[in-house]
Amino acid sequence: MAKFLALYIGSATDAEKAASPISPDKQSEGMAAWGAWMGKNAEYIKDAGGPLGRTMRVSSSGVEAARNSLTGYIIVEADTHEAAARLFENHPHFTIFPGEAVEVVECLEIPGA
Repeated sequence: MAKFLALYIGSATDAEKAASPISPDKQSEGMAAWGAWMGKNAEYIKDAGGPLGRTMRVSSSGVEAARNSLTGYIIVEADTHEAAARLFENHPHFTIFPGEAVEVVECLEIPGA
């Protein structure tokens, strides 16, 4: 089976999140649904990942604060790229929580390793 990095995407700024916080009931519903999703897909999950914080960008210009839409990650295994992506159909990240999408990227082997 191949390994895939799934990235949870959301673009709400801190100010937008503070202006429309998730209600405790919606938070509970979302966490229960996320737990159910994790249980249903446990055989495919290789690293449960977690939320992502602020970003620092490092380049030839140095180190600086940066913004992106990454909110979390998880690593799964599946037979095909499409099969890995289909694991995230109707995921609570975007069906209950205000996330926008999940992007699934194949983790390739290092050439010559």
